[in-house]
Formats: sequence, C-alpha cells, structure tokens
Amino acid sequence: MLSAMDPHLLRTYVTVARLASFSEAARELGYTQSAVSQHIAALEQDLGAPLLARRPVTPTPAGERLLEHASPLLLRLEAARADVVRMAAAPAHGLTLATSSTALGPHVLAALPASGVTLRVLPRDEVPAAVATGTADLGLVDGLAAPSDPLRLPDVAPLTTYGVGEDPVCVLLPDTHPLAPRTGLRLADLADARWLDAPDAGLPLAHLRAANGGHGFRTALRYEGTDVCALLALAASGHGLTLLPRRTATGVPGTVAVPITEPRVVHRTELVHAGVLGGAAAGVAQALAERV
Repeated sequence: MLSAMDPHLLRTYVTVARLASFSEAARELGYTQSAVSQHIAALEQDLGAPLLARRPVTPTPAGERLLEHASPLLLRLEAARADVVRMAAAPAHGLTLATSSTALGPHVLAALPASGVTLRVLPRDEVPAAVATGTADLGLVDGLAAPSDPLRLPDVAPLTTYGVGEDPVCVLLPDTHPLAPRTGLRLADLADARWLDAPDAGLPLAHLRAANGGHGFRTALRYEGTDVCALLALAASGHGLTLLPRRTATGVPGTVAVPITEPRVVHRTELVHAGVLGGAAAGVAQALAERV
C-alpha cells in the first residue's frame, strides 16, 4: 500500500497544487488524469484528511501544511540521488556555476576558466538547491551580513560553504535626492524611505529589515528579475532606493552611492558545493580562496 511518504504521491500532489489542475498535472508528469486522481485519493485516505478542494483546485488547510513538508522532502531526495550519482560519475571537464546576480564580482570573473563554463544566474534562494540536486557544480550566493558572519542559507542538503569575499555596501540614490550630498548614512535613517524591492537583483529588503530590528523599508516598486542593469536604471529614475555592494553601485550615471556607516554590515559572498571537488570546480574554488 502506498503511503503519504511515497515520493511519487508527494510529487503528484505538489504538482497538482502548483498548477491548480488535475489535467495539467497529468500532462506535466506524463500520467493519465485517472492516475493523478488515484494518487491524490491515496494520499487523502492515508492521511485521513482532504487535501484539495476540487472546484477550484486549491489546497485545504491540511493540504497547505503538507505542502510545507513535501517540497523540502522531495528536494532532499533529489539531492541524495545527485550526491550518489556525483560520486559514481566520471570527472567532468566543464563547469556549471550557479550564481546570484550581485555575487559576480571581478574576483569571481577572474577565477573562471577561459572555456568550458556554463553560467546560470538564478534567484539567490535557488542556488543551493541547484548545487544540491546536481544541476550546478558550484554555487555563489550573497547577502547582507555583519563582518565575518556566515550567511543563512536554505537547509536543502549537506553542503560545504565558505566566504570568498566581503565588500562595503552603499545605498544608491538619484543625484537629485536630498540625501545625495551626505558622505555616509545610517540604515535606520532610511527605514521610512521609498525602496525598490528587488530580492534577486539587489540586496533583499528582508535583509535590511533584519539589520534594522525587523522594521521599516516599505516597497515603492517590486522588480522580479535578476538583471542588475534594470535595477540600476530604476534607481536612477527615482522609483526607489536600493542597497548594493559598493563595486556595483559606484559610477552609475545620474546616481550617487552613499556608504552605510551604521550598523556595521557588509555584502558577503559565499561559495557553495557538495562533496569533494575535482577538475575545473576545484580550480575555481582554490582561486577564489586565494583571493580572500
């Protein structure tokens, strides 16, 4: 008898809930619609609770709770499979690097091989999962942190992480902004300003709120993308402020980059990998470690 912890049932349930459709889930998974219905019915029978309202297809409260557990469990299973395959596979000659957009500093670019590299720019929370599941050999993540403090990364699998760079941070202002003449700013003084919420192109507002005791930093405009140039253009046009590493914020036409003086925070970049590195991945990791 299939149980609620059967990964096939969980994968079916997560797919139906994501697509809000039994027929679309069947098409994506390569099952018949009848098989998808049987999977959901088996889950509901095993757990003794309805998981999906049918019209429209939406998770029930019990279904929402199952989703909280199901996605991490499926990711762990993918990570375990990738780890075993990685150990048995022949060494790869190329390198796939998953990175958040603002983690690509000059020291990272200088460490990359001259050929054989595939670069995948992802939302920063997806980078550890890409490494854990084997779709990337190395990952680079970044965020706001106190000097020398490690970043808090999603717990997707046993991964090795270490810092490969720390940079000062600046708030990017239009050069006509009243605060543009300042030589330094406290983060708390900017809590009531209008901000760009660009979690995958700049430093997330959640990081700023955490550094400010969990308060302030309302969104004026949300940008859902990874293109730093688009974020810089939005800031220069006066749509809101954004916090960036100094190397990214400096020299943007029509703007001024003002350093954050309090609290003491930095833009930290960390390398993420699984297992023992070899080939091009080991070379990049060593080159980055030597530049710290």
